[in-house]
Amino acid sequence: MTKILLIFFLILTNLFSKTDIETSISAAVSIQNAFNEVFRKTADSVVSISTEKTVEFNPSPFNHPLFRAPNGGQFKSEKQKQKGIGSGIILSKEGYIITNEHVIQGVDKVLVKLRNKKVYEAEVVGSDKQMDISLLKVKGTNDLQAIEIADSSKVNVGDWSIAIGAPMGFEHSFTVGVVSAISRGGIDDSGVGFIQTDASINQGNSGGPLLDIYGRVIGINRMIASPTGGSIGIGFAIPINDVKRIIDELKLNGKIKRPWVGVKISSIDEKTKDELKLPSTEGALIHQIYSDSPAEEAGLELMDFVIKIEDIKIKSSEELVAYVRKSKIGDRLSFVVIRKGKELKLSVKIREMPNG
Repeated sequence: MTKILLIFFLILTNLFSKTDIETSISAAVSIQNAFNEVFRKTADSVVSISTEKTVEFNPSPFNHPLFRAPNGGQFKSEKQKQKGIGSGIILSKEGYIITNEHVIQGVDKVLVKLRNKKVYEAEVVGSDKQMDISLLKVKGTNDLQAIEIADSSKVNVGDWSIAIGAPMGFEHSFTVGVVSAISRGGIDDSGVGFIQTDASINQGNSGGPLLDIYGRVIGINRMIASPTGGSIGIGFAIPINDVKRIIDELKLNGKIKRPWVGVKISSIDEKTKDELKLPSTEGALIHQIYSDSPAEEAGLELMDFVIKIEDIKIKSSEELVAYVRKSKIGDRLSFVVIRKGKELKLSVKIREMPNG
């Protein structure tokens, strides 16, 4: 091994001058210092979340009508505490904290642990299951360190991305990667265009921040894609711009009033484009219309292909969803669709999405 290292060193010294090597080391140290600064700047604004809920379980594998406990009865179910873990970020010094809805869903108690080891019980201000975002509030303190928020619309593929959280319960773990993709749609039914990252994310990172090289939040870590359940470098974060809109409404109303058109849509491939004799794959195909919906009222039909809203080109189903999400209840939007080879313009009045 020593001989191999010596040969490698001799090759390097022949390929690069002493000045080149020193310059490379200096650049590496500068990046390292930047990561050190991100942790110092943000660690106190990242919290660990633990939850408790009471569940019933049957202690006996024989609790079945064919099996009876003594005296002809059945074995009784027992109750036990089930615990969960997650992460969150401090939004304001007054105690508002963001996490994922799935971290606190259906639990009896939510505990927030700061980096200084102080623990506070948190109340749920409001949650949005579709976007998987919850707003918590802790009481008894007003000197929390709020995290800095970035503009996620300015995130680019190749940017540094940094995750801080409590993977598998290991609090304030710091992992680094890059932004692998932006506006990654089709991951779930939320319609979110996720930020994809190869920074290591595991169970317990949910609800924690995805940061840029300046230590600003660009997204809330949501989930991973993995055949094993552990990180393989494919993680997804909800862009912080989407989160901010949800949080503002949860603060105001405790729930989300979501704009609604009343259609199911999908992007199309080249084969579908040719079958439907469409000029391009850029747009969104309507394949379901809900009864008594704004879409039905406006005259939209099955197989209409939406190519514009308010003269803005729609390139995919994700773009259509994003445009409608930004609209307000009561707005009228002009939809341009291709129907049987002809362009039509229809006015759709946005309504509030009904429960369910």
